[in-house]
Amino acid sequence: MKLLQQPKAVLAVAFACVIAFMGIGLVDPILKPIADSLGATPSQTSLLFTSYMLVMGFAMLITSVVSSRLGVKLTLLLGLLIIIVGAGAAGMSNSISAIVGYRAVWGLGNALFVATALTAIVSASQGSVRDAIIFYEAALGVGIAAGPLIGGVLGSISWRGPFFGVSVLMALALLVTVFLLPKAATRPHPSSLRDPFRALKHPGLLAVAITALLYNFGFFTLLAYTPFPMNMTAQGVGLTFFGWGLALAFASVFLAPRLQAAFGTIPSALGALTGFALVLVAMAIWTDHRAVLVAGVVVAGLFLGINNTLVTETVMHAAPVERGVASAAYSFVRFSGGAVAPWLAGYLGETINDHVPYWVGAVAVLMGATVLAVSRRHLAHIDGQNHVVPLNLDSPAEGSRMAGTPESV
Repeated sequence: MKLLQQPKAVLAVAFACVIAFMGIGLVDPILKPIADSLGATPSQTSLLFTSYMLVMGFAMLITSVVSSRLGVKLTLLLGLLIIIVGAGAAGMSNSISAIVGYRAVWGLGNALFVATALTAIVSASQGSVRDAIIFYEAALGVGIAAGPLIGGVLGSISWRGPFFGVSVLMALALLVTVFLLPKAATRPHPSSLRDPFRALKHPGLLAVAITALLYNFGFFTLLAYTPFPMNMTAQGVGLTFFGWGLALAFASVFLAPRLQAAFGTIPSALGALTGFALVLVAMAIWTDHRAVLVAGVVVAGLFLGINNTLVTETVMHAAPVERGVASAAYSFVRFSGGAVAPWLAGYLGETINDHVPYWVGAVAVLMGATVLAVSRRHLAHIDGQNHVVPLNLDSPAEGSRMAGTPESV
């Protein structure tokens, strides 16, 4: 897929994706400034991630229901509007509890948006599922890389700056989406709230969901807790996570497909999880060395990028259910269950020491790899389905299968 030769509608959604994914890492550089300004502890500040993920996880249960009734475009616009309100209100707040609450609102909007973004990209580009995922991961990587950098620049002025920045950029993304993304000719068949729970009866899908839940403990230890022991300025943290985002984008788009072709999806995912766990072990041992933390963050981006792409594709083929339903089931377990990880990392760091969160994260990631390895027989069919033919999204059946395909992070 040639990235610059896509229809305007595809580029419009990709631009909105970049802005949406900025929100994931945008608050990293301002975690410590928020804690210092509002007198909050690391565990209290980490609730910015916990509330965001918890609401996002439960909201994923309704994304396919909403998009199958409103259509992709209206669902995207609704998600963007909610993010604008949540981010703007967080920027005007004067207490940590208020910011945590508005981050929860932000999580609701993000769930509605990102769960339907890939659907829109596939529909407008008429490409294969694999091409759509790579294009989507490219937008994800650019957004994740740019988020900490912009957050660091705006955060050096005020911790409120990144929140207002997201609100303004999302308003621009909303306008671009309104005018450039056409309304789909058909809507997918309406789905039920019970469908995701039924989908979890499939052992392959359940295994991937549990793996992602455990992997999130390591991921959000890295993301939500590392700014505290690093003890750097907002710009310093922003530049570090900018490098992390670049590594993630590179691995998502270039390394993951090559490893998948050479070794297979599940073996490559297991390798990425093991590599990430080893990075966390190094960060646990040398937590007092800033250079190790900085290098660990950047190197972890490579393993996270590989895992993101491979797991996204695995979820789409893990069970014989509609892709939107599989997405809702997977995302519910992953985000709602993993929501405790940011708070737990902060609590362990406060009550014991800065090394323990990384040890816990490493053990959780290795447990996730073990679950995936034990369940690989239920996922043996994955590589046989990677040669996907181009989809016709005008077909209600295909639209329903794609609706709600999960975001990777």
